[in-house]
Amino acid sequence: MSIEREQRPWGMYEVVAEGDGYKVKRIEVNPGQRLSLQMHQRRSEHWVIVTGEAIVTIGEREIRLRENEDALIPARTKHRVANPGTSPLVFIEVQCGAYLGEDDITRFEDDYNRTANPE
Repeated sequence: MSIEREQRPWGMYEVVAEGDGYKVKRIEVNPGQRLSLQMHQRRSEHWVIVTGEAIVTIGEREIRLRENEDALIPARTKHRVANPGTSPLVFIEVQCGAYLGEDDITRFEDDYNRTANPE
């Protein structure tokens, strides 16, 4: 399997495994950057922090996670991850659901003016 890599204004991700009903990504967020506040209709996500520190928004709550800590994001729940640190934040994302396309995203806030485009 060839690894799919995508550069984003906040960092990058690579798909490291994919199968029926799941996708696994390695995501790197640059220091001081964050992803859009978003929601997915057809998938849940499980994030495990590998290195760095994350500020994670899930619904109305905000939590701080460090190495080897995790967060579960149910489908149809607003969420975001931010890197407050001075070194890259790396985490593993496991997506589960009937549809895992990048177009299953609704953005509510975005630092990079991409409200109509996939993450």
